[in-house]
Amino acid sequence: MTAAPAPDEVSLYDAIGGEPTFRRLVDRFYQGVAADPLLRPMYPEEDLGPAADRLTLFLMQYWGGPNTYSASRGHPRLRMRHAPFKVDPAARDAWLTHMREAVDSLGLPEPHHTALWDYLERAAYFMVNSME
Repeated sequence: MTAAPAPDEVSLYDAIGGEPTFRRLVDRFYQGVAADPLLRPMYPEEDLGPAADRLTLFLMQYWGGPNTYSASRGHPRLRMRHAPFKVDPAARDAWLTHMREAVDSLGLPEPHHTALWDYLERAAYFMVNSME
């Protein structure tokens, strides 16, 4: 599960600055999550650090970086991993609000900004598992 570039193309991972950029993205995202009354309870660990590391490694791998996520956790199985949590449209929208702020904070050039945002938006809609 990776957005591998063609042999003569640069991956989005490399094009936007690699690991430091993905760490900035995820750190900014979790700043919002930490203060969000709807989302914060979905992260049972007291410290959001482990969740932030998992998301960072997943996104880095998906966009062409190292496969550390799969090497340590196996196949992403995103829907299965999120199944224990009620992800309804309100949770999706809250997640997207914080992620939009995080993506926009990076100041990425086009088409990288749109590619990243479009993926994250599709992923958020895919995670919805409750319409209650």
